[in-house]
Amino acid sequence: FIKQGMAAHPGKIKLVIRYAPFHQGSSNIVRILEASKKQGKYWETLQLLYKTQGQWTQHHHVKIEQVWPLLPQAGLNVEQIKQDMHAPEIAKVIQQDLADAQTLNVRKTPGFFVNGKPLEPFGYQELSRLIQNEIREKYPE
Repeated sequence: FIKQGMAAHPGKIKLVIRYAPFHQGSSNIVRILEASKKQGKYWETLQLLYKTQGQWTQHHHVKIEQVWPLLPQAGLNVEQIKQDMHAPEIAKVIQQDLADAQTLNVRKTPGFFVNGKPLEPFGYQELSRLIQNEIREKYPE
């Protein structure tokens, strides 16, 4: 849906992804995603992890040992990811995003904000409406 919206409104929608690793082990997934940027495979990794989430989570807990065998499907060097994911700059990203989540009163994931406005209630129609309203307001014809 997000990709479709961005394609339908080129230059009018900017996607910013922030992390809220609230669940046990989820900070490791964030670390993997951030480390995948060093290999130029962020979007492939994100897509793979969303697609296979049922394989590596159980009752909202990350089973990291189930993640490693999946990562080559995104074209990743797993041993390099295991090293890079512990970089101090990645820890800073997580720390800042958690602080921002607290400031914005984010309590669950996933969540969306459009120009600082939280999506409530959560849903496809509601998100579509919020995006359309913001586009009309920011880009009057």
